[in-house]
Amino acid sequence: MTTPDSIPGRRSALAGLSALGLGLPALAPPALAQRPPALRVGTLVPRNSLYHQSLMELGEAWRAAQGSGARFTVFTDGSQGGEAEMARRMRIGQLQGALMSVVGLREIEPTVAAMQSLPLLFRTWEEVDHVREKMRPSLEARFAERGFIVLGWGDAGWVRFFSRQRALRPGDFRGMKFFAWGSEPEQQEIMKSLGYTPVPLETADILPAMQTGMIEVVPSTPYFALASQVFNTAQHMLEINWAPIVGALVITKKAWDEMSPAGQQALRAGGERAGVQMRAQARREVDEAVQAMQKRGLNVHRPTPEQLREWEQLAEALYPRIRGTMVPAATFDEVFAHLRTFRATRGR
Repeated sequence: MTTPDSIPGRRSALAGLSALGLGLPALAPPALAQRPPALRVGTLVPRNSLYHQSLMELGEAWRAAQGSGARFTVFTDGSQGGEAEMARRMRIGQLQGALMSVVGLREIEPTVAAMQSLPLLFRTWEEVDHVREKMRPSLEARFAERGFIVLGWGDAGWVRFFSRQRALRPGDFRGMKFFAWGSEPEQQEIMKSLGYTPVPLETADILPAMQTGMIEVVPSTPYFALASQVFNTAQHMLEINWAPIVGALVITKKAWDEMSPAGQQALRAGGERAGVQMRAQARREVDEAVQAMQKRGLNVHRPTPEQLREWEQLAEALYPRIRGTMVPAATFDEVFAHLRTFRATRGR
């Protein structure tokens, strides 16, 4: 069958027009309307907690600045999985942001582990603040290189040990089954080598695991122990400030680049404000949460100077094991240098 395009003259004429750039215009699909920006933020914090409220206030400010149609959704209580899973979801675009502790942040940038993985190193919140601010520019630059923007830094209190049985010394905990983050195999190996028994789980599994005896010890902040009701089963708390829980609110650079300058400014200012609020609240909540749990049966054990020295000796023995594994060596050394300088200026 002969078609118009099969006629030799017609073919050569069209070819000539095409060569001259005068061919018929291509039929293009109609332009798709640009979708309004949407931020989906995951976190482990409880719904309606102060942390959740701070995120929602941030979202309101961002929506107002970004304009009509902008959506801001917060998924609380680990509904998007553990922190390692949330980091993965951000990379594939299922989430655009997350409020996470170092456990999740180190999945993005390993050097941040220095803020949370050095037991008994920090003595006060003042020391935590000093080291964080000294390291903040380089940390945030590293996150940016990996495609993430840090909007604000927070913390969630000191880690204490909540156990089913009374325990005061490091040796008292040997043989007990510890909750451990599933995404921290290096820590689990160190614990095993010291005679402890780590059981890797996600946060959502802590309470049922404690109730069934699958685990017997939870390193936790008092606020989390109260909010999750873990203390009802783990009715003994050892009052030592093992390590601070440090966290940050991050979003993907892709999401950041897609919003307006006004939206970026509102998000940056709101993130910084939320971080300040979260830090202040978390530090107040340590004592308030302990008092609330004591009224409901929690036994608080304060170590004697001798017992505390045993814990300090354990921490000092752990540092060489942590350096270069859980915390990059250069970052480990930087943290110690900042602390030495800070303490020297205060005569400590």
